[in-house]
Amino acid sequence: MREADAMAVTAFVLGLAGLLVANLVLGPTAAVLGVLALRKGTTRPGRARLGIALGVAGVVVLGCLVAADGTWSWSV
Repeated sequence: MREADAMAVTAFVLGLAGLLVANLVLGPTAAVLGVLALRKGTTRPGRARLGIALGVAGVVVLGCLVAADGTWSWSV
């Protein structure tokens, strides 16, 4: 159970960080960890679901940036 809780928290943190940097890597990782945490029966299902949502949102943001700019890099 403790391992599942750690996965849920890690999914949330990686999903949050994935919105800002390394969307392509951190987004899917957060989503996978969130799903695994839910399957293992975490006592923190809210954080696991947030990790999944933030991971997917990070990939969507990356897709929008690529579609708008035509490049995989950030430009300020």
